[in-house]
Amino acid sequence: MLEAIGVERFEDLLEGVPEHLRMPGSIPLPDGVSEMEVRTRLEELASRNLSGADHVCFAGCGAYDHFVPSAIDAVVSRSEYTTAYTPYQSEVSQGTLQVIYEFQSLIAELTGMDVANASLYDGAHALAEGMLMAQGLRRTDRVLVSAALHPHYRKVLDTYAEGMEIEIVTVPVDGEGRTDAGALDEALAEPAAAFILAQPNLFGCLEDARALTEKVHAADQKKAPLVIASVYPTSLGLIEPPGAWGADVASGDGQSLGIPLSLGGPYLGLFAAKEEFLRRMPGRLIGRTVDQDDRTAYVMTLATREQHIRRARATSNICTNQGLMATWATVYMSLVGPKGLKEIAVRSAQNARYLASQLAGIDGVSLTYPDTPFFNEFTLTLPGEPGPVLERLTEQGFLGGVDLTRFGEGLPGHLLVAVTERRTREEMDRFTQALTDAVG
Repeated sequence: MLEAIGVERFEDLLEGVPEHLRMPGSIPLPDGVSEMEVRTRLEELASRNLSGADHVCFAGCGAYDHFVPSAIDAVVSRSEYTTAYTPYQSEVSQGTLQVIYEFQSLIAELTGMDVANASLYDGAHALAEGMLMAQGLRRTDRVLVSAALHPHYRKVLDTYAEGMEIEIVTVPVDGEGRTDAGALDEALAEPAAAFILAQPNLFGCLEDARALTEKVHAADQKKAPLVIASVYPTSLGLIEPPGAWGADVASGDGQSLGIPLSLGGPYLGLFAAKEEFLRRMPGRLIGRTVDQDDRTAYVMTLATREQHIRRARATSNICTNQGLMATWATVYMSLVGPKGLKEIAVRSAQNARYLASQLAGIDGVSLTYPDTPFFNEFTLTLPGEPGPVLERLTEQGFLGGVDLTRFGEGLPGHLLVAVTERRTREEMDRFTQALTDAVG
């Protein structure tokens, strides 16, 4: 097999994995260990991970500590849901198809878009699928991406782009933590398939998305680039959805829709678009009709995937629709409803403003972008590096935020803090005192 692949040894296949991430030797497990001993050992190892269950969480940056109603687990843990992997064929159970149909309807309503699909892996993957769709529609191998996009999402875009020979042009950020409109004008001087932005962005700042979208759509090109938005679903209970400000594609991660924090997943990719792009959307689309006896029936309307058509013509080659996670989000959205989602968003935003004002009053601490609106996340400038400060906060029982310097963004001393509806005034006041002590 190695000869057929064209390498001399197995280790050559691991060149893409950094040396410091590789485990030398075999896994250190003794032989003949009982189940009880294994469980004890695994519990010991698991206890080394910090979690929102034993620390007050002010970390965010793509995964948020929202309240998860217990009714969700009671419904989703039923065997009808947990055993359904993915509906490859249209004759799959009506129950599964109906759940997906309801999920699509709710996401379309939430994002203000015409149509949504049956979900993708996660937010980064959904965004990358939007980029590929734009390239196919515009026949241009050049994509513009805001520098304020989450770096993990950008890495996924880069990986997809490398294989498809797409050139990604970065549009820088201005002094207010938002995409530089002037730089976007310059980038639009040449043809592009799409412009990708996050709302809110990496720094928690709210972009002037409507103005940026109008600028892109007015570009002097044969076909204007698509505007692809990566959104935070919970924020749409309060701020304008992408459909309202003219986005062509809306993507995002559904983790905040009732899915617990879980070491990065499994999460849920959201994808919605204007109706004119319906037949170029990746994944599956479930429709509602009637059967021969005039009863409501759900069918797989579109499935332009490699399981159903020739691989070369498939719009997506990812072979799951995260059905269980989509069900989880559907139950959550059904439980909280539009009013509940708005209340969650408002409470998160109010808590964030209270905490931001408290933290900005600490000697040596300031808001990095004091004049830029934000939703529930904001960036702080500290008097020193965030790493040691976060370690001190952890010792006091807080997941204190995300150190932006870990992304190599050239932001020394910058700390991203997130606040959700779960945070109480007492927790925020204790956190303020803990940060005061940590930077002192």
